[in-house]
Amino acid sequence: MKKTLVSLFVLALLAGAGYTAQRSGWVEPIWATITGKLREAAPAPSSPEKRQARPANASPVEVVAAAAKTLSDDITAVGSLLSDESVQIAAETDGRVAEIRFTEGDSVAAGAVLIRLDDALINAQRGDAEARLALAKANYDRAVTLRKSGTASQTTLDTAQSELLVQQAVYDLIRTQHDKLSIKAPFPGELGFRTISLGAYVTAGTPLVNLEKIDQLKVNFSVPEFYLSKLVVGQKIEIVADALPGARFEGTVYAIDPAIDVNGRAVRVKAKLANQDGKLRPGLLARITVKGQPRTAVTIPESALVPRGDDFLVFKADNGKAKETKVLAGRRENGFVEILDGVEVGQQVVVAGQSRLRDGSDVEIVPPATAAVEG
Repeated sequence: MKKTLVSLFVLALLAGAGYTAQRSGWVEPIWATITGKLREAAPAPSSPEKRQARPANASPVEVVAAAAKTLSDDITAVGSLLSDESVQIAAETDGRVAEIRFTEGDSVAAGAVLIRLDDALINAQRGDAEARLALAKANYDRAVTLRKSGTASQTTLDTAQSELLVQQAVYDLIRTQHDKLSIKAPFPGELGFRTISLGAYVTAGTPLVNLEKIDQLKVNFSVPEFYLSKLVVGQKIEIVADALPGARFEGTVYAIDPAIDVNGRAVRVKAKLANQDGKLRPGLLARITVKGQPRTAVTIPESALVPRGDDFLVFKADNGKAKETKVLAGRRENGFVEILDGVEVGQQVVVAGQSRLRDGSDVEIVPPATAAVEG
C-alpha cells in the first residue's frame, strides 16, 4: 500500500514539472534539437537507382578465380638407404682364430688383413710340398739330360714330367689354403661388430664381421607404374631422412627395373648419392622426391570440385548464373587441384554454396563465410 502511494506521488510531481516547463516555453527548443540529431544519425534511404535488387531465388556463393601456377611433375616415394657395397666376411677354411687385426668400427683399405687363423699345420704341409716339388723338378731335369744323351727313354722323361706337374699342383693347393688363413677386406669400407673372439675355432662359412662401403650410398624405392614414362636413368632425386631434420641430399637414378612388380603394380628404381661426410647410414628411412619438369597449369581450390559418379564438376559464376561444367582433374597439391580441361585462367568457380546449385541457378557472389552462414 505504501509503495503504491509513493508511485502516485512521484507521477504527480513529474506531471507538475512538465506542465510548468511547457508554460515557461523552454521544452520546445530542447525537443527540436534532440529530434534533429536523431534524423542526422539515421541512414539515408537508398534510391532505387543505387540499390541492386537480389533475385528472390538467388543463392549466395563464394567464388575464386582460376589461376595459372607453375607445377612440377615430381614423384614422391619412400625407400631405404643401402651401402654401396656390403658383405658379411666369413672364414673360407677351418681353423682357430690366432689374431684379430682390427677394432670394431674401423675404416680399412682394400686388401687389409683383418683376421689370421692358426697356420702351424698348413706350414708343415707346405714345407713337405716344397721338398717334394724340388725333388720332382730335379728328377725331371735329370731325365731331360739323359734323354738328350740317349741313355733314357721317352717314357722315363714323360714319367718325370708328370710327377713334376703333380707336385707343383700339390704345392699350389697348399699355398692357396695357407693364403685363406689370412682373411682380408675385399674393398675399402667401415667394419661393423665382430662375431668371434680370439682363440675361437671357426669352420668354412662362419660369419666373422660385416664390412660396409658407405662413402657412396644406394637407395631403393618403388613408384606406381603410372609414372614409368616419367622415369629416366640420370634423373635427379632429392632425399630427406627423418633422422636428419632439415638436411637434404641429392642423388641420381642409375637403374630402372625392366619388369613391373605385378603384385603392387609398381616400378622398382635404384639411385646413388654421395656420402663422403658419412652423415647418412645404411638402413635409414629415406623420403624421396623424383624431380619432374616444371610447367604452367590451371589450378582451382579442391573445394570447388563436385563429385558426380566417376566424374568431377564445377559451377562457374557467370553474369549472376551458375554454369555446371564437367572438368578433368589432374595433380593435387596443397589444397589446389590442376584442371586439365573445362576451366580457363580467370574464370570464377564456386567454392562454397554449390550444394544448392543447379545448372542455370541464380547466384549472388558474397564475401567468404557468408555463403556458409546463409546456406
